[in-house]
Amino acid sequence: MQKNLIRWYQENHRDFPWRQNENPYFIWISEIMLQQTTTEAVIPYFERFIKTFPTIQQLADASLEDVYKLWEGLGYYRRAKHIHETAQIIAEQYHGVFPTTYQEILSLKGIGPYTAGAICSIAYHQSTPAIDGNVLRIMSRLYLLKDNIALTKTQKKISDIVAKLLTGYDSSAFNQGLMDLGATICRPLQPRCEQCPISDFCLAFKSNQQKVLPINIKNIKHKEIHYITGIITYQDQFLFIQNPAGLLENLYGLIQYEQESPYRFIEEFEQQYEIPLSIVSHITDIKHVFTHRTWQMHVYHFVLSQPIDGLYTLEEINQLPISTAHLKVLKAFLKNRD
Repeated sequence: MQKNLIRWYQENHRDFPWRQNENPYFIWISEIMLQQTTTEAVIPYFERFIKTFPTIQQLADASLEDVYKLWEGLGYYRRAKHIHETAQIIAEQYHGVFPTTYQEILSLKGIGPYTAGAICSIAYHQSTPAIDGNVLRIMSRLYLLKDNIALTKTQKKISDIVAKLLTGYDSSAFNQGLMDLGATICRPLQPRCEQCPISDFCLAFKSNQQKVLPINIKNIKHKEIHYITGIITYQDQFLFIQNPAGLLENLYGLIQYEQESPYRFIEEFEQQYEIPLSIVSHITDIKHVFTHRTWQMHVYHFVLSQPIDGLYTLEEINQLPISTAHLKVLKAFLKNRD
């Protein structure tokens, strides 16, 4: 089975810029970007990022705002913050050279077992499993595992299986083969079993259970929040504030309050900033979905009676790292105005 998979990968692997060499820095950046993001979307971001910061030292020396600007649109901005912090740790503790052991890599901020395993196996050819959703799905089908792969104990069981399968084989080709197999053939829906290089070994395929497995039942509570979101202007400038710690940390965004009325928005704004605010119009309602929450943004245009800190022209806004949710709002306002 391992030989079939490795041979298939060597003949059919997808061509990505981070696969041009075995640079652990490039592999790290690509794996972090690929979390919760499609491969097609990541490629241009990865190429711009590496062109701007070709070494870990250059990334460590950059400002966090510059890193955020390059990350703008990728979402999950805490990943960018962790990348920046980790680059500074590597520059300081490892003299800019990426560490080589699994435990050292795992100890770095923002790097979990999957990413550490991927870096160790691909860059250093160490026999470390890299267990992501693709691998959980493939192994569940391959071994006809009827356990819920959302559970930690099932993931540990599969990790142990993969660790044994890796021993004595090319770990880089094996792990990347599983990644590509899950992305192109052993897909969540409509798996292409007739094209699979390891279908002869697949117990789910033999028992016609490949469209049933894996069992993946997550207990996630999704929260919906309604905001009054303010496009607040003064002459040709827009008010943007830098977000505090938490969701969209350090990105710039519009002011929004969890209120039921734009008039309550004005009251809260005037209480916080002690500056009069007047309402102009309702612009639109915009929905933005995060992994575990949805923002329902009811967008209104407000006008300041005097300038305050945080006002930016459109040209200046283009240089700020801004959340995708609030870029949607700004674009809707500009379209409405035009």
